[in-house]
Amino acid sequence: MTEKKRTELDWQDVRVFLALGRHGSLSAAARLLAVNHATIARRLRSLEATFGEKLAERRPSGYVLTPAGHRMLAAAGDMESAMQTLGRGGQDGTPRGLVRVNAPPALAMGFLIERMALIPGRFPGLDIDLAADVRAVSLDRHVADIAIRLGRPTDGDVVAKPLGSMAYGFYGTPEVCRRIKEGDEPVFVGFDEINADLPEAVWLARQHPQARVAFRANNQVGQAIAARTGVGLALLPHYIGRQDTRLRHHPMPATPPSREIWLLTRRLDRKNIAVRTVVDAVIQLFEENQGLFIA
Repeated sequence: MTEKKRTELDWQDVRVFLALGRHGSLSAAARLLAVNHATIARRLRSLEATFGEKLAERRPSGYVLTPAGHRMLAAAGDMESAMQTLGRGGQDGTPRGLVRVNAPPALAMGFLIERMALIPGRFPGLDIDLAADVRAVSLDRHVADIAIRLGRPTDGDVVAKPLGSMAYGFYGTPEVCRRIKEGDEPVFVGFDEINADLPEAVWLARQHPQARVAFRANNQVGQAIAARTGVGLALLPHYIGRQDTRLRHHPMPATPPSREIWLLTRRLDRKNIAVRTVVDAVIQLFEENQGLFIA
């Protein structure tokens, strides 16, 4: 019979397991925590000994959590959130600590970074970590405290707030727009092959199946930069195209439908002062800049 709870729980074991469970490899966890691979492996064995269960299995692609590991990851994430909550609000009610935000790359680089970087200046005890991912991250894995997503969320135990909608248009240099207006076939800037399944890429391929895509990039900020060179017309969210003085909006017969923007937090964090502060600031940013986003 497997021995249960042979030792007291060591928070450092839990901290290492969180990093391994979130990132899936010894190397990534070691880099994050600034320790060596041996320490990560030793801490994992120690935690497994504490609970008497196998928490992760090593595969060629990295570590994969067992069912017990997934349960442990959820519980460990809740422990981390509770500990952070204790440190995220001073006795005077001011927000303190680190709040991790995840957003799509284009939204992060083309809108959020410049504006969210001002928030810590208003709250000296508050720090923000803004990470960008094309694919949505799971709040359950506690990779982020706040997730900003495109499309209506389907997650379970989260608090979801609508931030508005994001409309699209075609943008190019004045010369590119002039040539198309005079009858030239449009040449496009689009997504790379890895991201060909994204809604904007699928829509462009269906609407213009024979068109040349002369340049590809993995996010729309990169596509806007490419469009500045005159290589082609880029399908961009208006908030990117309207802010780029070197690009012009070129009306086309059809554009993709607008996409909803949502902000997600864990219900467990609804009373977290620091998280609430960042949530309120982000909501205000979108309210003040709706003109950039709408059609």
